[in-house]
Amino acid sequence: MLCLNLNQGEYMTIGEDIVVQLYHISGDRCKLMVDAPKEITILRGEVLERGGGQRPGCVFDGPRWHRKEIIWNQSRAQALSAMRRLLSQMDGGDSNVQTLRRQLNHMFPVEPEQTNQVSNG
Repeated sequence: MLCLNLNQGEYMTIGEDIVVQLYHISGDRCKLMVDAPKEITILRGEVLERGGGQRPGCVFDGPRWHRKEIIWNQSRAQALSAMRRLLSQMDGGDSNVQTLRRQLNHMFPVEPEQTNQVSNG
């Protein structure tokens, strides 16, 4: 299998009719643009396999990239506490406040011993 390194905006050709361009990179994901004749079927691997297709033998299971862990320190803990305190003081019926609270709790789950601190403000 050929392995190419492409920078954002670069492209490669396959034969005379297929062009693959690295369109955008964000974090551990990238977007590819593929221009090919309509007669050529293009499927993501998971769609192929979900439909009963066989995984090509040349495809390897590369390492799964993990999200970069946030280094936690006292300053970040204080900032998180301040954000939760501010949200508790805002209008609880406002859908934007509820959305922010839900997202914050998803990113940084409230530990059981923190529950009283958050609700008591």
